[in-house]
Amino acid sequence: MQNSESEQLTGLDYLRRILHTRVYEVAKETELTEMVKLSAQLGHSISIKREDQQPVQSFKIRGAYNKLANLLDSQSNQKKLSEVVAASAGNHAQGLALAARKLGIKATIFMPITTPEIKVENVKRLGGNVKLIGKSFDRAQEESVAYAKQNSLELIHPFDDVDVITGQGTIGKELLQQQSNLEFVFVPVGGGGLLAGMAVYIKQLSPDTKIIGVEAEDSACLAAAQIASKPVDLDHVGLFADGVAVKRIGVKTFSLIQQYCDDVITVSSDEICASIKDIFEQTRVIAEPAGALSLAGLKKYSQITLADSSPHTMTAILSGANMSFHNLRYVSERCELGEKKEAVLAVTIPEEKGSFRKFCKSLGGRVITEFNYRYSEAAASNSEQAHIFVGVRLGNKLNERQHLVSDLVKAGYLVDDLTENELAKLHIRYMIGGTNGKPSNERIFRFQFPEYPGALEKFLNTLGEYWNISLFHYRNHGAAFGQVLAGFQVKDDQQLDFFRHLKELGYEWQEETNNKAYKAFLSH
Repeated sequence: MQNSESEQLTGLDYLRRILHTRVYEVAKETELTEMVKLSAQLGHSISIKREDQQPVQSFKIRGAYNKLANLLDSQSNQKKLSEVVAASAGNHAQGLALAARKLGIKATIFMPITTPEIKVENVKRLGGNVKLIGKSFDRAQEESVAYAKQNSLELIHPFDDVDVITGQGTIGKELLQQQSNLEFVFVPVGGGGLLAGMAVYIKQLSPDTKIIGVEAEDSACLAAAQIASKPVDLDHVGLFADGVAVKRIGVKTFSLIQQYCDDVITVSSDEICASIKDIFEQTRVIAEPAGALSLAGLKKYSQITLADSSPHTMTAILSGANMSFHNLRYVSERCELGEKKEAVLAVTIPEEKGSFRKFCKSLGGRVITEFNYRYSEAAASNSEQAHIFVGVRLGNKLNERQHLVSDLVKAGYLVDDLTENELAKLHIRYMIGGTNGKPSNERIFRFQFPEYPGALEKFLNTLGEYWNISLFHYRNHGAAFGQVLAGFQVKDDQQLDFFRHLKELGYEWQEETNNKAYKAFLSH
C-alpha cells in the first residue's frame, strides 16, 4: 500500500503493520533500564528505553529499514530499486545508510555543509553516498527532491511516511512486552514519526496508558500545530537539540498524534542538560540532547502535574546517543541550572573594601560557584556601587532560589535574577570586564552563527564595512551553529539602512540592547 492511501488507514491497520514489520533483520530489541536514583528522588518507578543500543545509536534504523524492505517487497523485480535518496543532517542519514547497505541498495544522502564532520564520516562509513549541499537543511532537502525527480528515484522521508511510522512503532510493541503495568510513556517529538508510531500501537492495546509528547521549547512544532489545528511552520527552531529541530510537524504524524496522544510538554535546553547528566550517572551513556529530551519531560511532568500524587510507573525513550564530544562543555555548564541547583544573579554591592566578604556572609553558608567582577575606572569615578555577576549553589529546599533573592534584598542589596536570562548565560558571564566608557549609539544583537567556511567573512562584509563593531563575543558548543553577541554603533538616521543590511545577512537574530544583563555589565 502506498503512502497516498494512508488517509484510509485505521488504527487497526497500523497495528497490523507494526506487528508484521521486518525491522529485526537489522535492529535489535533494546533494554528497559530502571533509573534507580531518579526513581528514589521523584517518588515514581522510572525507566528508560535504550534506543542508544541500536547499531547506529538511534531508533531511526527501525523506520528506515522498514521503509526500504517494503519498497523491495512491492517491486516485481528487485533490481528496479537500486538507489534511494534522502536529506538529513543526522540520525536519519545514518539509519538509512545502514539499512540500504543491508539490503544491497545505494543510498544518496544530501547533507548541509554545516553538518558536523563526525556525522558525515559516520554516514560514509555506513556506506552512504554523501552530497554536501547548502548551508541549511531546507536547502539540502530541495536538492534531494530535485535529484530524486530527475533520476526517478524514491525519496525517503525521515518521519512523514506510513512505513517509517510503523517501523518506529515497534518500540511501543517492545515496551508493552517489557512493562505490562505501564502508566506513562514520554516520547521525544521532532517531526512526530516516533510519537505517532508508538501512540497508535500502545493506545489500542493499553488505552489507560498515558502517552506524553515532549518538545524542546525552541522547536515546538507540535504545540504550534495544536494551536492552529493543523501543521504550521515555526519562524525558527533552536539548534541545541538538533535531532528534533524540525520547523513543521508531519501531516500523517499530526493526524495520528491528535487521535492517540494524551498531552504535550515542552522543556528548556537547561532541563535537557540535566537529564543528560541523569542518564550518564545511571548508565554511563552520553545521550545526545534529543535523546535525553523525553526524560527531561518526564521529570518536569512528575514535578508539576503529578506533584504529591501516588507513585506511578513511567518510561522515557532514550532515542539516541550520537553526541558530539564538543557539546559536552555546554552540557556541563548548564546541567546544574537545569537541575535547579544553581542561581545566576546580578547584585549591586558597595564599591569599597570588605564589601565582597560582607556579601558572602549574606549568602547564609551557600557555596559560590562563580564570581565575576572587573573594576572600571570610569564607572568607579561616577558611582560608589559595583555590579557583580555571581553563581550560587542551591540545596533541595522548595523555592530556594526565590528565598535566596529575598534574603539578599532584605540585606540591602539590589538583585536581578538572571537564571533564566539566555544572554547572561551564553555571553555575559564570559565578558565581565567593565562597561563601555563612552556613549556610542550602541545596539546589541544575538545571532545564531552558522559553522561553515566563509561565514564570519560574510557577516563582516554585510555589516562590518558599514558600521563599527563595538563588541563581539563568539561561542560554539559543537553544533552546526555557534552563538554570537555583537554590538554596533548605529546613529539615529542610519536605523533603516542598518536593519535592511541585517535582513540581507539571513541569520537568525534577536536584539538585546535593553537586556538587563547587558545594561548591568557592558553598557555605558
